[in-house]
Amino acid sequence: MSANIIDGKAFAATVREKVAGHVARLKDEHGITPGLAVVLVGEDPASEVYVQAKHRQAVEVGMASFEHKLPADTPEGELFALIDRLNADPAVHGILCQFPVPDHLDERRTVARIDPSKDVDGLSVANAGLLATGGEALVSCTPLGCLMLLRDQLGDLTGKDAVVIGRSNLFGKPMGQLLLRDNCTVTIAHSRTRDLPEVCRRADILIAAVGRAEMVKGDWVKPGATVIDVGITRVPHPEKPGKTKLIGDVAFAEASENAAAITPVPGGVGPMTIACLLANTVTACCRAHGLAEPEGLTA
Repeated sequence: MSANIIDGKAFAATVREKVAGHVARLKDEHGITPGLAVVLVGEDPASEVYVQAKHRQAVEVGMASFEHKLPADTPEGELFALIDRLNADPAVHGILCQFPVPDHLDERRTVARIDPSKDVDGLSVANAGLLATGGEALVSCTPLGCLMLLRDQLGDLTGKDAVVIGRSNLFGKPMGQLLLRDNCTVTIAHSRTRDLPEVCRRADILIAAVGRAEMVKGDWVKPGATVIDVGITRVPHPEKPGKTKLIGDVAFAEASENAAAITPVPGGVGPMTIACLLANTVTACCRAHGLAEPEGLTA
């Protein structure tokens, strides 16, 4: 079996097109422009690149983009005062504080300061609770992107046996909740799971998100399974001295022999994260104004 390669880059472009269309309708029919505010504390190079990408893509789909860059030594009170202003600003529908933040700041307290209705990263306790109890939550972007890819690939997920490797608050737990809502039978596996390879072999849907390069071997994959690789590890390039390459949590070549479909790294899940951030911002905007939510952009 040779797996179908799931093109996350192309699908993310489709999501952005849908977002742009809905943004245009909100402007034309209601005079509303969805607004996304991103807060960056410090000068982490990777974070700066990511924030620039968010700004560029927000502008490309017609949103208002508000960037707030603060010095690395910004006190917590000053950061919270900014978040409070953004919470109260009707032009801002989504707020994201780029992590990691400097050591003197607490990520949990920072997330908790953001109005849950504007928490487009879906990290707040309120949104996690709403997701777990079937409420109207804003969902963490990467799990939402994975769900979209699975629905596109498989259609109805009802009755599928899904295994998620990883139990983080950022990905594993919300991914499990999303799969449950789509009527999958879900196992969340982790570092202490007994006989992890055997657990994985029963999965119709196998999702790896542990950050361990090529941990999932080909013989862990059930023939015909759909494999979603969320992991990203940078390693020395085998053919280009001094260069690096990105690989995932799944041994791609091996797994492709058993899987029916698989995401590559890079080009699989990664592009979906910002696309879903934009989708969440549109959803938050619609909810704030009591308007119909965009079809195909929510969980």
